[in-house]
Amino acid sequence: MSFSSPLRCVITAGPTREPIDPVRYISNPSTGKMGYAIAQAAVDAGWTVDLVSGPTHLREPEECILYPVVTGEEMYHQVDALFDACDILIMTAAIVDFRPKSPLAHKEKKGDAQLNIEMEPVIDVLKTVSQRKKDQFLVGFAAETNDLENYAMRKLKEKNLDLIAANLIGSGSGFALDSNILTILGPDGFREKWPAASKESLGRDLVALVTRKMEEGRTLSGS
Repeated sequence: MSFSSPLRCVITAGPTREPIDPVRYISNPSTGKMGYAIAQAAVDAGWTVDLVSGPTHLREPEECILYPVVTGEEMYHQVDALFDACDILIMTAAIVDFRPKSPLAHKEKKGDAQLNIEMEPVIDVLKTVSQRKKDQFLVGFAAETNDLENYAMRKLKEKNLDLIAANLIGSGSGFALDSNILTILGPDGFREKWPAASKESLGRDLVALVTRKMEEGRTLSGS
């Protein structure tokens, strides 16, 4: 199977950070390893790759274009700018769900610090851009601590995804590890359980699956 031109893919990776003041922030343990592994696999498959990444210590594949961001709002604006021109969006980034409503302009001293911080939601990047989905193939990720498939299926439907890759946190799966265990779900009843493997291997498998699913869709549409 081949497409008439290289597929253009936007991949998000890593954590986001929401500032409390200039030296404190709210974040999560994501390292970006899964997203960067997918980006390398996509480059190796001949795709054109835009990598939108929160703060990590990883080196991006040389052939991709890196867009570094910090906050969820910054990630939204970058993905929003790239979305209409892409064929595939793969959202692996662990975007913080809430942010301080009024971050401070200066470092707050310990003795003066408020122990209660008023929070507000961070924009749901995937749900927002998926509302203007046309022919793009959308892949989301869901990291859960329980009831994995029910939560993943809810996210799949709410965000109009073509696939979702879900994993339970812990037991050889999840943040900061070199391996992962994924359950891949689709809206048509597609379900595959991928056993523990390196994130590099899973990245290659995911890129191959997306390629296959896109070709199946093209065949069904008669194009």
